[in-house]
Amino acid sequence: MEKKKIVVIGSSNTDLVIKTTRIPSPGETVIGGEFMMTAGGKGANQAVAVARLGGDVAFIARVGRDMFGESALRGYAADGLPTDYISRDGSAPSGVALITVDAHGENCIVVAPGANNTLTTADIDAHRELICGAEYLLMQLEIPMEVVEYAAEMAEAHGVKVILNPAPAAPLSAGLMRKLYLITPNLSECRLITGIDITNEADAERGAEALLAMGAQAAIITLGSRGALIRTAAECTLTPAEQVIAIDTTAAGDVFNGALTVALSEGKSLTEAARFAAHVAAVSVTRMGAQSSIPYRREL
Repeated sequence: MEKKKIVVIGSSNTDLVIKTTRIPSPGETVIGGEFMMTAGGKGANQAVAVARLGGDVAFIARVGRDMFGESALRGYAADGLPTDYISRDGSAPSGVALITVDAHGENCIVVAPGANNTLTTADIDAHRELICGAEYLLMQLEIPMEVVEYAAEMAEAHGVKVILNPAPAAPLSAGLMRKLYLITPNLSECRLITGIDITNEADAERGAEALLAMGAQAAIITLGSRGALIRTAAECTLTPAEQVIAIDTTAAGDVFNGALTVALSEGKSLTEAARFAAHVAAVSVTRMGAQSSIPYRREL
C-alpha cells in the first residue's frame, strides 16, 4: 500500500518523571517513588509514533547544544527518524518537562520550552519544499503560534492536509481554523476554543459542530476512557476506547495523533483511523513515560 509523506513540526523535550501516590496540592511536598528520564515533547512524541508505526515521516524542530539535545538526536536516529530537519540552538537549552504521575496514571506537567520557543518562520521557509510536497502536516502548540499559523498557511496553499492537535490549550485565530483539515482537541482544549463545557456525548457533539463552524473540515474530540467523537460535515461517530489498566497517560494524546495520521496516510477513513489510533494509545498508557511508551507496529 502506498504511504503518503507526513511532516511533523513541533517540540522536542526531555521528560523528568516522578511517580507518586497522588499529585501534591499547592505548597505541599509529597514523597514520590520511581524516577525516570525519558524523551518527550509533543511534536517529537508524534513524530516518533509515526516512525514506529511505519509512516514516512520528517520532523522539523529545534534543540539546544546540550546533553539533552544530543540524547534526543541519538534517540530519533535509532527510531529511523531523520534528524536532517532538526536545527541546533547555541543560545537556548533544549526543552525540559517536569512530570508527576499519580497512582491512577493521571499526570501533571510543567514545561520549560527552551529551544522550542526559538523555532521561527525562517525555519519553515528553509523546509518549504519538504512541507509543500507532503500529504499531511501534523502540528501542536508547544512552539510559537506564529510558526504554527505560518506553516499552516503554506501547507494549505499547496493542498497539504493540516492536522492540528491544539495542545497545550490556546485560543486559535479564525484564519488558522479555516486552514485545518482536522483538529483533535481533548475536552479541556475544546472548551477553551469553543467556550462549550463538555460533560456528556451530546455536549461533545455540540463542541465538534462548533469547531466545524469555526472553519475546520473535521474534528475529533478525544474523551479519554470514553473514546473519541469524530465529526465531519457528513457524519458524527463515537469510537469507544479500549479498556486497559492505565499506569501513565503521558503522551497518550500524542500517540493517538501520530497513529491517526499514519492510518490516514495508508488510506483509512477518518473513523477507521480513529479506531486504530485508539488501539495504539491504549497500549501506550499501560507503559511509563512518553516516547518509552510508544509501541512499534509489530507489537500491535
